[in-house]
Amino acid sequence: MSRSRTILATIGILVGLFMASMEATVVATAMPTIVSQLGGLSIYSWVFSVYMLASTTTVPLYGKLSDIYGRRPVYLAAMVLFLGGSVLCGMAQSMEQLIAFRALQGLGAGGVLPLVFIIVGDIFSFEQRARMQGFFSGVWGISSIAGPLLGGFLVDQVSWPWVFYVNVLPGIIATFLVWITLEDRHVDRSVKPSIDYAGAVVMSAAVVSLLLGLSELGTPLGWVLLVTAVALLGLLLWLEMRAHNPVLPLRLFRERLFATATGHGVLAGWAMFGSLSFVPLFVQAVLGTSATEAGSTLMPLMLGWVGASIIGSRLLLRMGYRTLAVFGMGLLTLGAFLMAVMGTGSSRPLIMLFLGMMGVGMGFSIPPFLIAVQSKVPKRDMGTATSTLQFSRSIGGTLGVSVMGAVLSVRLANALIGAGLDPAVVSLNSLIDPLAAPTATAFDAALRTALATAMQGVFYIAFVAAAFGFLVTMLAPGGQIAQIKPDAAPAQSEPPLPAPPEGVRVGK
Repeated sequence: MSRSRTILATIGILVGLFMASMEATVVATAMPTIVSQLGGLSIYSWVFSVYMLASTTTVPLYGKLSDIYGRRPVYLAAMVLFLGGSVLCGMAQSMEQLIAFRALQGLGAGGVLPLVFIIVGDIFSFEQRARMQGFFSGVWGISSIAGPLLGGFLVDQVSWPWVFYVNVLPGIIATFLVWITLEDRHVDRSVKPSIDYAGAVVMSAAVVSLLLGLSELGTPLGWVLLVTAVALLGLLLWLEMRAHNPVLPLRLFRERLFATATGHGVLAGWAMFGSLSFVPLFVQAVLGTSATEAGSTLMPLMLGWVGASIIGSRLLLRMGYRTLAVFGMGLLTLGAFLMAVMGTGSSRPLIMLFLGMMGVGMGFSIPPFLIAVQSKVPKRDMGTATSTLQFSRSIGGTLGVSVMGAVLSVRLANALIGAGLDPAVVSLNSLIDPLAAPTATAFDAALRTALATAMQGVFYIAFVAAAFGFLVTMLAPGGQIAQIKPDAAPAQSEPPLPAPPEGVRVGK
């Protein structure tokens, strides 16, 4: 690609990244107003859950489809779904309609975000990716901070539908720029694409069962769904070992670098996003701060993540990727441990310091693995490999939030009983969801201590996940990314077909 086309393509995917990542936070600010106008408080949480369910499930599918059909048409399809869902969300007349349209929006978002990083892997060399990482990390960080502010402004000054309509113009610009500039050189048009429909259906069903089971953790339905997810996972492995062009190539996991990167994604996502979900509750309910102060406590984590991503990506030009990743996971593990030993006497600035350490740890450990994997896999597997790494962090975060939430419920009940309080009068939902308890509950010393004890167990789980992530990272092969040689493109079938007769030419 020429320099001008590369610049325009980069602008397009940066705009798409800003829009899609901002959508994850901008809606939260508008939800109280939306509920007051549309009703449906009892199904309020599904506005977020269905979006996450749809976007998480489709991430690996978009990666595989982009390997088969090319980045441009798949990016276009994802954007059409996302923007169409955004427009319909703004036109929703009931909470049920909003949830249905959020599912459509999530189906598109599941493709927009991973395709941004897949395209980066396509159009930039290793050195360029290391230097460009700062731009993408900065856009991601700014959008995460700007989302709630923009959402509040639009709700107060315009109307809540514009929280969704605001996506339309940037989305059209991003799609247009990517379409006119990008070249899908890795796609062999002479070969008829082979799609693993059975694998795609079973994988989607397994992920949906897992996510729904985790959301109902501790209930009979939840256990049924989790058992179903395990059974479907077994069926998926059986299908993928026999598929001609598997949607999830198992041969990638036989590569040590890819296997450790995926394991790191699951465990780091568990520790980070699990902690992230419960810190505001701890700060507000245990330390007695306001909701605004609780939210701002997360700021060092986001800034540390972005800053370390920028610095760490540049250091990759001079240092081994495993060295940076191990250092990052060491910081993440230490920060998680310090969070686990907090109590009612902890201070908010100290918590912000610990969260900043965790954010810096993520910033130093994620880009090295992403860039190393993109440098190692064949071009035809770039989309699948990149989306699988992102999928691993999403699944890890979902596992962390679900397991840590269940542990919090059990430990809080036990701590309340030990303190002589009746757990029936304290609703965990009312602590997490302010809409569930319009009148603030006055926490006395015993209740604060009980909650602090319960939260301590939750953060210990995050620490254990981070520690295992550190050990997995240590297993990654050493060396510098500049020295990594891409694997040769594998045969279309898996396992490989018998060798052709002598004299018969295979491929191009």
